[in-house]
Amino acid sequence: MHTLCARGTMKPEINAAVGFLSRFLRIKGHVNDRQLQTFSQTLQDILAEQYKHHWFPDRPNKGSGYRCIRINHKMDPLVGQAGQRIGLSIQQLYLLLPSELTLWVDPFEVSYRIGEDGSICVLYESLPSTNGNPSVSPMVDSHISCKEELLVLGRTSPAKPYMMTVSS
Repeated sequence: MHTLCARGTMKPEINAAVGFLSRFLRIKGHVNDRQLQTFSQTLQDILAEQYKHHWFPDRPNKGSGYRCIRINHKMDPLVGQAGQRIGLSIQQLYLLLPSELTLWVDPFEVSYRIGEDGSICVLYESLPSTNGNPSVSPMVDSHISCKEELLVLGRTSPAKPYMMTVSS
């Protein structure tokens, strides 16, 4: 049986992605705790529902891209839906979230890039295992792991490109 199917969910990956986007709203936005919780829960529910309907266990688990959340000249519809649920317009979301954001939510890994020329940073990574319980790398979990990330949160693109490497 495929490890991800045995695990039954991409909850850690979804939580990492949603947590990353929610931090922007908390830091840059004028949203209260209830709105932030509603945004997070809505986006988690939407992504979890998509996962249930779009996972193909016969595809390789690495590089088969479960979901790419993209914010550029067009707002990702799922992020827009979650934002509208708490009363934020698409225009307000553009002001709160980085422009040219690409967030990849793949089985066993969540990574992002800010700016078309930015480096890719890993938010979450786990290794598939044969017993159905993925082992999470101690250096990378659902919290932001790039040291410079606190600085990047306030910018639309990083001041200097950086690359985070993970060893396990």
